[in-house]
Amino acid sequence: MFCVRRTVFRSMLRRTIFLLSLMTFALVASAAEGEPTHGKRHHVKASRSSAGVKAKVVRKVSATKHKQLIRAEAVPLKPSFGQTAGLHGKHDALTLKSSVALVIDQDTSEVLFSKNDKAVLPIASLTKLMTGLVISEAQLPMNEVITISQADVDTEKGSSSRLRVGTVLSRGELLHLALMSSENRAAHALGRSYPGGLPVFVGLMNAKAQVIGMIDTHYEEPTGLSSKNQSSAQDLAKLVNFAYGDPTLRELSTSPGYQVAVGKRTLQYNNTNRLVKNPSWEIGLQKTGYISEAGQCLVMQAKVAGRKIIMVFLDSAGKLSRIGDAERVRRWVESKPAVVVDPVPVARV
Repeated sequence: MFCVRRTVFRSMLRRTIFLLSLMTFALVASAAEGEPTHGKRHHVKASRSSAGVKAKVVRKVSATKHKQLIRAEAVPLKPSFGQTAGLHGKHDALTLKSSVALVIDQDTSEVLFSKNDKAVLPIASLTKLMTGLVISEAQLPMNEVITISQADVDTEKGSSSRLRVGTVLSRGELLHLALMSSENRAAHALGRSYPGGLPVFVGLMNAKAQVIGMIDTHYEEPTGLSSKNQSSAQDLAKLVNFAYGDPTLRELSTSPGYQVAVGKRTLQYNNTNRLVKNPSWEIGLQKTGYISEAGQCLVMQAKVAGRKIIMVFLDSAGKLSRIGDAERVRRWVESKPAVVVDPVPVARV
């Protein structure tokens, strides 16, 4: 009797182990096909072998991240206008990653370096420098409160923002965020709330460009999300030179960080240009920009080797390459021999 019971027990145990093995195999196969398990999705990477295509589980990601990965793979990156025009094919002595560059001595207007500086390209958030200039010169109350509305939500590129619809901030706070952290909703709200509305504001942006002498520049809106906002390096150098004369723009654009109170929350914003925190740089004014049509962009006024230098970089290829280009230009300027002015001989009496 004991032997019979032991045999039955062993049979049941083998059957249980077999069923558990089947369940485990099913779960692994399900995971490999990217089906949800316990509220998670698995990102599946296909790898080819001699036996055909095999599914390989790389890592677990959230459902939201999984959708973002699929969307990113399904939509290829657009080439920039500069790439389409073949501007990246031009070689330069400094091997810059930007297809357009211009370096000028601010005091003498001497062109120290240029590359495709007359090309007219989208300028992305460099636009906000003109937005800030128009707001600053209007001398509107900086403590006047402005509410972020649905009209300020980006429908052009679908960019995100931490300023939710209904957020109330002062004009000064919005200007700070637009110039320092390139906040799109802040910039749009500044233009929308301007007396006369957005059309009047954009008209003033274009009128100011003409006054400064920016003959190749056109603004369509105040954020830079539209690729119709276009300019040349020559024009942007004029804008940087003019804007540098505004203390508000100098202070806000070079601010390393800024906090704003939104309801019960405090939001920390940082400068989009990491060079402002670098003690080896002395930056007087700056603005960054990026949309796919424009590439990575950067304009700066900085003191290098005792000289006030204006730098313009457009359509840079990588996220950090505009910073690398600025560093290359700085080292190049520092390596140039200083101009020695012969002393005027003193007449002997």
